[in-house]
Amino acid sequence: MQRDFKMIPEGDELDSIERDLRFYPSEVTDPQRLSREQVEGYNRDGYVKPVPIFSQEEIDDIRSYFDELLERVIAAGGDSYSISTAHLKYGRVYDLLTDERIVAVVKDLLGDDVVGWGSHFFCKMPHDGKSVAWHQDASYWPLTPTRAVTVWLAIDDADTENACMRFIRGSHHYGHMTYRPSSSTEHNVLNQTIDNVEQYGDPVDDELKAGEMSVHSDLLLHGSEANESDRRRCGLTLRYAAAEVHAHLGWNEKGVLVSGSDPRGHWANPPRPAND
Repeated sequence: MQRDFKMIPEGDELDSIERDLRFYPSEVTDPQRLSREQVEGYNRDGYVKPVPIFSQEEIDDIRSYFDELLERVIAAGGDSYSISTAHLKYGRVYDLLTDERIVAVVKDLLGDDVVGWGSHFFCKMPHDGKSVAWHQDASYWPLTPTRAVTVWLAIDDADTENACMRFIRGSHHYGHMTYRPSSSTEHNVLNQTIDNVEQYGDPVDDELKAGEMSVHSDLLLHGSEANESDRRRCGLTLRYAAAEVHAHLGWNEKGVLVSGSDPRGHWANPPRPAND
């Protein structure tokens, strides 16, 4: 029976876990997919963008699949943000999580032994009024140490007009930051807000064409405004960690070994779902 994972653990659950919340720079000296300059940029700035992955034909097919999936989810009572831990439910999302072109980029940042453990569509419909407040992914994840990254794959073109993601360059070097619970007036898709982020660095727009992706550290400050345009903005977040990372609260059950080995046997490495 498939376990239902909470996307956001309760604060006291995470507070009770001893975690190493320091940034670990990439030690890869001979990257295979990225350039050395891109790896150095990730260590310095906390992100790499844009990285072309899929052809126009491929991303058009992925978008058609997502459109059908979203229609089914909404018909079942969900919304455009509720398709999470999708690789445990849908075979084609599992295929994206394990796609060798995406994994090759992640290996250049995390090393050869990598697990993919998260997959969540963030789909901002036109004029939906919802933002994603400034936050760090590490604040939500019961992982230690923080050797984890998020891939943001653009399903639609993402730009400033339709509220692309934004980074605070270099903010991953400040460690784990204090946040406050988001207020209802913020219309935040998540539930945490970090204030006065400009003190940590310069904001950078993560503009991507459909089929391109960015990668950012789990300690990098990021967020996005509400989509006030007439265009949808959908992206698939894929979460990866070095296999040595320990996952609490049973989150190791989500982890698929996508490269190398897991000598501890910590990650469950579930098979591809049979559907799709």
